[in-house]
This record gives sequence, structure tokens and C-alpha cells, in this order.
Amino acid sequence: MRILHTSDWHLGRTLEGRSRIEEQMTFIDELCMIAEDEAVDLILIAGDVFDTVNPPAIAEELFYDALNRLSAGGSRAIVVIAGNHDNPERLCAASPLAVRNGITLYGLPKEVLTPGLLDQPNLGRVTRGAAGQGWVELHIPSCSDPAIITMLPYPSESRLNEVLSESLEEEILREEYSKRVQQLFSSSSQHFRPDAVNLGMSHLFVRGGMESESERPIQLGSAPTVEVNAMPSGAQYVALGHLHRAQAVKGAAVPTRYSGSPLAYSFSETGYAKSVILVEAFPSQAVTTREIFLSAGYPLVKWKAKEGLAQVQQWIDEGKDRNAWIDLEIFATSALQTQDIHNLRRQRERLINIRPIFPETEQIVAESRSKLPIDELFSKFYQDRTSGAEPEQELVALFLSLIDPDNTTSPSQSTDVFTPESQIKGAEEVESA
Repeated sequence: MRILHTSDWHLGRTLEGRSRIEEQMTFIDELCMIAEDEAVDLILIAGDVFDTVNPPAIAEELFYDALNRLSAGGSRAIVVIAGNHDNPERLCAASPLAVRNGITLYGLPKEVLTPGLLDQPNLGRVTRGAAGQGWVELHIPSCSDPAIITMLPYPSESRLNEVLSESLEEEILREEYSKRVQQLFSSSSQHFRPDAVNLGMSHLFVRGGMESESERPIQLGSAPTVEVNAMPSGAQYVALGHLHRAQAVKGAAVPTRYSGSPLAYSFSETGYAKSVILVEAFPSQAVTTREIFLSAGYPLVKWKAKEGLAQVQQWIDEGKDRNAWIDLEIFATSALQTQDIHNLRRQRERLINIRPIFPETEQIVAESRSKLPIDELFSKFYQDRTSGAEPEQELVALFLSLIDPDNTTSPSQSTDVFTPESQIKGAEEVESA
């Protein structure tokens, strides 16, 4: 059985207000091509299909078109679970139609699936042989053995409709949460059989995973991290979604992977390779996995023009990173003119951010690496920017509260509270303000 693992499409997501739908369409085209070229039997989509619980119509249209193309007339199996950005009920609204085309849509952790209406497995279409809470057995025409899949959509307390711990201590909450996730997987994985390909899939954060800035919390009743030993025992492969960087889960008993998002969704992902995972599995044998890298989407790059506006213009004239989304830092001795900014954007439509960096900022950051108290650092910066005016104590206190909301010390007591890293961050926040 050849399985393709993908997740975190985030259809409808924008980049600083710029549409990514064209790139997402290109990704779907590429995914369909991979499914054909690699003779894929089963596709696992591990959550966050959409970027919001109320996605734009074009995003939903793209999703259903993708399912239709990928299912190959019902001969290829597809399983989709809800992530924290998805509306579970909305994602599964088309289930009665989807199941007839070999597509399983699964929204809530405790949802109970029923066997499919088509119960003859040799008619050239995927059929659902059996199912229940958190699991499904699929018969795929191109495979002699069935697939049994345990599924756990984003399991927040609100979606579980449970209070897992009365304690607010992070360690206790994580422990109780991991136990509950393990219980859910343990229950559904009892249906694994030695004559089937046994798979697990979920949308959650396994402890130790590497995050990026593009993973945004969106769901009330959020979920803490899960210990790796909570993953389903008996599975031959576990397909995860939620983290946007493709990675293997360290310490897992069986191959357990995040496929990552197909596109870079923030400049913190600059330089990340985007991919899907191809898994080849036989019953009761270790699987083999291969990362297939994607070419869809424009790269996200950072420009740091230390020689000022002229250097930026030179890069544009040379065609540097012509098809990329660009985050620009430009070193300047005076404020950029509106005309200069408009001119840059006119020449490069994918130039997203333009941030001037002034010499004073560099000096402040350099000074902040010393042990200078943060309130004195702020006062010095304020004086530099206001021709010597002294900041009011209320303003200093407000600044301290912004960079460290949990700090209740007065400005004069702040000397030993802030680290050099927080000082740097504070200086940069003042400059951006």
C-alpha cells in the first residue's frame, strides 16, 4: 500500500493581506501529479485544511475540487481530519456524498463513524468495511490488504467536551492531557489487525517538536503538548499535522512524522524545504518513508539592505529573487519618503514588509547587550529620539509592562529583572512603535 501524508494546507490564508490562492492551486495540481506518478493508494490529510473556521468560498471550492481529483473516481482512498483552524461540522458537512467516493471526513474526537452503504469491496471503488469511534477500515481496489486507521482530530478540551484537570499547573495539565490522548488512541487501536496496514493520524503538538511563527493558536479551550508515548501503539506509521516544519518525532516507537505545510506561511519559515511524505507499507512489516519535495509556491526571503535604498534598487534591477515574497530591512539615516516606498512596491508587487533601520536602533541594540538596566536604556533611547526630553515615569512603566506583562516591579527596581535578550526585544519593539 502506497500512502501519501500531507497536512496544514490552510486554504484561504493570506500573507500580510496578499492572497496565496494562486500558489495553493498550484500546490493542488502538484499533489495530484504526485499521486498519479507514485501510484498512491491512500491519502492522509492530517488537519488544518482551511485557515479559518469560516473560509472564503474559493477556498472551499478548491478543497472539494482537490478531493474530487485526488479520489480518482472513488478508486483512491482519502482520509481527512479536522485541525484547530477547521470547523469540524463544516468540514464534514459533505460526508454522505464523500463516503460514496472513498473519502472519509472526520471532525470531532468522539464522533462515531458507521460502515459505508457500499459494502462490496471489489467494484473498483474504495469501500468502508467497518468503522467506529476514532477508527475506520478501508478496502482499496488497488490493494489486496485493508487499511485500518485510527483518527484523532484536534483534541482540545472544548472539542472533547471534557475538563481533563482541575489543576492549572502546566505539568499536571500536560500529564492528564497526554493520558487522555493515549486512552483515546488505545481504544481505537484495538481494532488493528495483523492482516491489515495499521495507521494512526492526528492533529496535535507532540512535545519536542519544532515550531515556527506561522502556527497560530485559534481555538478556545486550547490543547497542551502531548508526550510521545501517547501515540497509538501497534500503528506502523503515525501521520501528524499542526507543525509547519516537516520533521520526524524523536523518541517515537514507530515512524511518526509531521509532513509540514505545503507553503511557507511566515518569514520565520524562510529557507524551509516543503514536502509531502510517501509511505510504503505491508501488513505486519516495518514501513519505508520518502520525503517528496514540493516546488509549488513562491519562496519567502529576507533582504537586509545595509547600503540603503540604492542597494535595494540595484537588487531589483538585477532581478534578484524575482518570484519571491520579500521582507525588507533597509538601513537608513532618515525616514523613507512615501514616494520611495510606492516606487519600490510598484517595481516589486511581492515586496511585503519595508522596515527602516536607523543608526540609533543599531546603537540601542548594541548597548542592550551590556548589563544596562532596561529602564535606563529606554530613557536614553527616548532622549535620543526627542532631542533630550526626559520620559515620564508613567511612560517608562508602560513600556516595561509591554515587554514583560508579568513584571510588577517599579522602573527603579528593574535592574536585575530583565535579561539582555529581553532588552534587545524591548528596544526593537520601541523602534517598531
